[in-house]
Amino acid sequence: MKKLMLGNEAFARGLYEAGVRVVSSYPGTPSTEITEYAAKYDEMYAEWAPNEKVAAETAIGASIAGARSFCGMKHVGLNVAADPLFTFSYSGVNGGMVIAVADDPGMHSSQNEQDSRHYAIAAKVPMLEPSDSAECRDYVKAAYDISEEFDTPVIVRMCTRVAHSQSAVELFDREEKKLKEYVKCPQKYVMMPAFARPRHVVVEERTAKLTEYAETSPLNRVIENNTEIGIITSGVCFQYAREVMGDKASYLKLGMVNPFPVSLIKDFCAKHSKVYVIEELDDIIETHCRKLGLEVIGKELFGCIGEFSQAVVASKLLGEEAEVLSFPENVPVRPPVMCAGCPHRGLFYCLSKNKVTVSGDIGCYTLGASAPLNAMDTTICMGASVSALHGFNKARGEAAEKSTVAVIGDSTFMHSGITGLVNIAYNATNSTVIILDNSITGMTGHQQNPTTGKNLKGDPAAAVNLEELCKAVGIKRVRVVDPYNLAETEAAIKEELAVSEPSVIISRRPCALLKYVKHEAPLKVDENKCVGCKMCLKLGCPAISMKNGKCVIDHTQCVGCGICTEVCKPKAIVK
Repeated sequence: MKKLMLGNEAFARGLYEAGVRVVSSYPGTPSTEITEYAAKYDEMYAEWAPNEKVAAETAIGASIAGARSFCGMKHVGLNVAADPLFTFSYSGVNGGMVIAVADDPGMHSSQNEQDSRHYAIAAKVPMLEPSDSAECRDYVKAAYDISEEFDTPVIVRMCTRVAHSQSAVELFDREEKKLKEYVKCPQKYVMMPAFARPRHVVVEERTAKLTEYAETSPLNRVIENNTEIGIITSGVCFQYAREVMGDKASYLKLGMVNPFPVSLIKDFCAKHSKVYVIEELDDIIETHCRKLGLEVIGKELFGCIGEFSQAVVASKLLGEEAEVLSFPENVPVRPPVMCAGCPHRGLFYCLSKNKVTVSGDIGCYTLGASAPLNAMDTTICMGASVSALHGFNKARGEAAEKSTVAVIGDSTFMHSGITGLVNIAYNATNSTVIILDNSITGMTGHQQNPTTGKNLKGDPAAAVNLEELCKAVGIKRVRVVDPYNLAETEAAIKEELAVSEPSVIISRRPCALLKYVKHEAPLKVDENKCVGCKMCLKLGCPAISMKNGKCVIDHTQCVGCGICTEVCKPKAIVK
C-alpha cells in the first residue's frame, strides 16, 4: 500500500518498520513531527525530553540496553546534544541508534543557518541525507542496519523542504527486533582515557570501512544521461537539479554524505566534461572533491547563504530567470506578530513602556523584539537569556541591575534556563528573571513539557512547580502575575528591579490558542469616544487597526483579552 506522507511522517514510519523501541526527542522546527508521528505507534515508547542532550543520552542508554533507539532535533539542538554524541561515537552501539537532525536553510524558524554535516565529520559518524519522503523511510531503515553493522550511531540529515513536503511512500510491516543481550564491558562503554584511547583506533578503522562501503552502497547512485554535464549533489538539491536539468545532465546522487566515496566520485568526474556540485550551505562535497584533485564548479557559482530552489538552480546553470509578479504600489510587509490575545503582549508592553533592557530567549515570545513593542535586546540560544543577564549585570553593575531583566518561556526554562538561574543565585547578582509561563511549548506547535502535567501522549505526568523550583535553587523572591493585568504586571517589574537581591516573576496565563481556553466576547470601539491617539496600536495586536482616523477592532480575531481597554485613556474600547 502507498500513502502520501510528509517527510517527517515517513521518517516516523521508518522508525516503526525498523523495529525501534525507544524514542526520545525535544521539539524543534522542522523536526518536531517525526516524534509526534512516532508516538502514534504503540509499539514504540516515545517521549519529549527536557532538552536534546537528555534526549540523546536517553537514546544512548536504550541502545546500550540492546534496543533500537532514536532521538530527533533541529540543527541547533545538535549543539546541545554534541557532548554525548562525540563520546558515543567512540563507544559504539549495542542496539542500533539513529539521530535525526533537521537543518533550516533560509532560517524559516531558526537563529542561524549552520550545516550539520560538520558534526558528522567532526564526530566521525556516518550521515545519510534523503531527498523525499520515500527515501526518509528507506534511509531510516538503512541507517539502523549501518549502525549495527559498523557499531556506530548514525545521523540522518533532514532539511525544512524534505521534512515538510509530501510524496508517495510504500508501507511495509514492522520488523520486530529482539532485544540484544547486554554484556558488561567497561572497555567499550566507560570512556575514561585508558579505555577511550583504544576506542579512537576503532573509530578510525570504522571510518575506513565506511568509506569503502560508500563506494558500492545503493545509497550513492549514478544516473547517467550524457557526458557533457555532471552534477554531484544530495538531499533536496537533487530534486531541484533533476527538475531543472532533466536528461540534459548526469547525476551522482550522494545519499551518504559522510564519509564520502573516493573512486566513485573520481570515476564520475572523469566521464564528464564539466561537473557542478550543488549543495546548500557549506562546501562539504566540493571540498572533498578538491582534496581529490578534481576540478568542479560549486560555491563560486551558488554561494553558501540561504535556501536553494528550482529557480536558483535554473538561474545559475541556465541563466533563466523566473517570472515574478510585481505591484505598481509599495505593498507593506507583514512580519509575524504575536497572536491576538497572546499572554506575552501585556508583559512586553510594560517592559517597553518602562524602557527596560531585555535579555531575550528562544520562543514565540521572541516576537516581542519586533515593532511596535521593540521590547527585546538580545536573543542567543535556548536558556542564554538568564545566563547572559547575569553576565550583563556583572559587567555593568548596579545601574544595569535596576533596569535589565531576562525573559524565558516555561519550556525553554526547563530546557536550559535552570542552570543559569542557579548561577544567579550562587554568584549573586541582583538579577530579575521573568518566566513566561503559557502552559505549553508554543512556538513548535503546542507540545507538552515538564511543567504542563501531561506527557507526549497526553497522559497525566509529574508537573514541575516553577515557584518551588526557583525557591529550591536559592531565589527567595518569587511572585506570579497575570499579564492581562497591566497594572499588576508593571508594579511587579518595578518592585523587583528595585530590590537588592535576585528575583523571579512568573508571568502566567495559558496560550490563547489552547483549545481549553475560553475567551471573552470580542471588544468594540465607541467611535464617539475614540480620539485617534493610536495608543492601542502600541500593543501590536493584529486585531487592532485604524480606519478614517479611528480605531477598528476585527471581531474575527479579537479574543476579548482586554489589555487594549487598559491603555485606552478615552475609554473608547468597550465590551
